[in-house]
Amino acid sequence: MSEGLAHTTVLLHEAVEALAIKPDGIYVDGTFGRGGHSARILEQLGGNGRLIALDKDPAAVAAGREWRDARFRIVHRGFAQLAEVLREQDVASVDGILLDLGVSSPQLDDARRGFSFRFDAPLDMRMDTSSGMTAAEWLATVEEGLLAEVIRDYGEERFAKQIARAVVAARATEPILTTRQLVELAGKAVRTREAGQNPATRTFQAIRIYLNRELEELARVLPECVTLLRAGGRLVVISFHSLEDRMVKHFMRDIAEGDKLPRNVPIRASEVPHGRLRLIGKAVRATEAEVRANPRARSAVMRVAERSDVA
Repeated sequence: MSEGLAHTTVLLHEAVEALAIKPDGIYVDGTFGRGGHSARILEQLGGNGRLIALDKDPAAVAAGREWRDARFRIVHRGFAQLAEVLREQDVASVDGILLDLGVSSPQLDDARRGFSFRFDAPLDMRMDTSSGMTAAEWLATVEEGLLAEVIRDYGEERFAKQIARAVVAARATEPILTTRQLVELAGKAVRTREAGQNPATRTFQAIRIYLNRELEELARVLPECVTLLRAGGRLVVISFHSLEDRMVKHFMRDIAEGDKLPRNVPIRASEVPHGRLRLIGKAVRATEAEVRANPRARSAVMRVAERSDVA
């Protein structure tokens, strides 16, 4: 069921508008997915513009390689390797970078990927299916303490210890190989359920984030984005998880504030250190109409900053 899986791009108009596209500019789509944002960026680029897209997912890269546009290039790499990719493309700096974080609809809707508890499928959860350890392989050997820590820290799950204990006890009897097995274990361990939420939601989310090193890669790429942006270039980040959004919010704010001086230091206004980013507007969320049309947009938060210097 992987063929023809639909993907509705979240905050499509808002994100591309926030990039403030220059027709002859160079832009990066750090998470191609199925190309919703990339297609809109290309519509606004002129003949001399360039768009470089990255994605870990071989299926996403295969979809991008079907595009026939001399201005476009897609690379099978995660955005944590953005600086390396741009060097390989002989690009020193860019006019805008878009990062659309999290998991895409095709990944969620393809049962074989193991991201969703809606299907009984193999526990994979890798964004890059060509490398790395599957969730099933990790659950077979992970220590109970680390599992509880991951579920607590990345899933913000109150019953993390109970879920970890249940997993370790169950795997002593039989391997945990499918999504349904994990759903049932979490369902028994989570004593109170949030309205409308499957009790396994936070556990699935936590394991996915941990296995794919999503927070570590975000922390790595954000400073690189600032370095790679030209003066006036825009960084646009869409997140779907409170931990990601908190990281983006604090990073942009701290870089915008620049080096902080002790209070009451006698210094001229012209000598006050300025940050390398300028915050653009407030956090943007999906409209009610977009959420009705695409419920997965309800947790999306977009933040925008502009490179304010070239130092």
